[in-house]
Amino acid sequence: MKPETCVAGPVTFDINAKTGKIDWSLKTDRLCGLAAHLYKNDEAYAKHLRRAKREIRRLIQGLDEDALHAILIIEEPDTIKVGEDVAPPRVLVKLGSRIVIDSFKK
Repeated sequence: MKPETCVAGPVTFDINAKTGKIDWSLKTDRLCGLAAHLYKNDEAYAKHLRRAKREIRRLIQGLDEDALHAILIIEEPDTIKVGEDVAPPRVLVKLGSRIVIDSFKK
């Protein structure tokens, strides 16, 4: 299990260094009772997703390069992608991304 599970509940993530995006996913209701509740309540889902994204961004920005790489190799089966956002440039640098940081200034 990834460490964000403690603060983000059924929301998890992956980072695509090629696109420079954080891919957000929600665990299936088979894995998590909270996910089942969120699937049925749009307001609760939106509120939880905002909080989870904030906590995960804080987590990944605070990790060193080795810890971030270790988290990203953990497979997360039984999840559904729910969106993506631009990853913080300094996180991409930790991943050794070749993305030009200036592209984030647009």
